[in-house]
Amino acid sequence: MSKEELLICNTTREQRQKIVNDALGLGDSECESVPQSMIDMYDDYINGKKELSEINASFRTEYVMGDDSARPERGGCGMGMY
Repeated sequence: MSKEELLICNTTREQRQKIVNDALGLGDSECESVPQSMIDMYDDYINGKKELSEINASFRTEYVMGDDSARPERGGCGMGMY
């Protein structure tokens, strides 16, 4: 899926929910340990308020700056997003 296809203007709420679920491995029996904070981090994308690139950039900035409160717990899955 291209970055253009992931934009809010090109997706429905249901499609965005599926994109996030698939990326986080939700529903995969091996990935049941995804922390709620990681799931919640993408609520603004699902609800059409922020693009994935904005959320990911914000997360990376907070991670680099050392803000542990913004950092979700790591789970057992590859939690990379597009």
